[in-house]
Parts: sequence; structure tokens; C-alpha cells
Amino acid sequence: MKIWVDADACPGEIKEIIIKAAHKRCIETIFVSNKNIYIPDSPYLFAVKVSLGADVADNYITEHAEKNDLVITQDIPLAAALVPKGAVVISVHGVLFTPSNIRERLSVRNFMSDLRDTGVQTNGPKPFSNKDKQKFANTFDQQLFKLLKFHT
Repeated sequence: MKIWVDADACPGEIKEIIIKAAHKRCIETIFVSNKNIYIPDSPYLFAVKVSLGADVADNYITEHAEKNDLVITQDIPLAAALVPKGAVVISVHGVLFTPSNIRERLSVRNFMSDLRDTGVQTNGPKPFSNKDKQKFANTFDQQLFKLLKFHT
């Protein structure tokens, strides 16, 4: 089991939660980004810098993540590619993407994208809050516990 982080859009507070858990539980954790990111020295933490371009980091994660890996991303198309593979996917807001909700989430995302493409202004995402951080921490801990229990 590994933890994969779509690091380009991951808030610092979420990275800190992931780093602490990975180090405490000795879990290989890979932060994938198209820019240099700081990762503390640890035998469990790795940074992969991919080339610039649309979906390059997403494609890297899709190619390398496996069943029962834990993936952190805000990217719904990436989540939609990983859930059928059996990866456990969580957003930075603590939303667990599942086979029962990913199609609806992807449809809403695509609809909103189509609206923006026609010139309709839509509200952007809400600012990241302490409530989001707490929800992420709870969901992350629950899913990590389940995965670790499964692997022992």
C-alpha cells in the first residue's frame, strides 16, 4: 500500500497531515507535481516532478497507483480513473470518492465546465477552511486505518 498525493493543488495543511501519518506509520508516500515541492527528509517520503502540461501528474498517478493505494486529489477525472482500479480516493476537503458517487461527481464537474465554456460565470470553489481540514483528517484517518487493517 502506498499513498499518492496530487500535490499541485494540495494545501500545505493537508500535506502536513499526510506527511505526519506517513512517517508515523512508515508508509511510502509519493507527492507528484509539475513543480519543485519541499518534502522533509524521510525514507518514506518521495517527490516526483513531472513535466509541465495538462494532466501529466494525473497520468503519472493513474499509471502507478494500484488497488488499495490511497490517493489524495481534487481532480475529479483523476478520481474517476482511479476508483475503478480499486484505489481509495479522497479529496482535500475530505470527500471519499466511491463507485456509487464518482459518476455523479464527474457529471456535475463536466456540466459546470460546459457552462463556463459557454461564458456562464459559475462560483469557484469555497476557500479552504478549518472545517475542511478536520473533515479531511477524519476521512484520511478512517481510510488509512481500514487499508492498514486490510494489509495486516
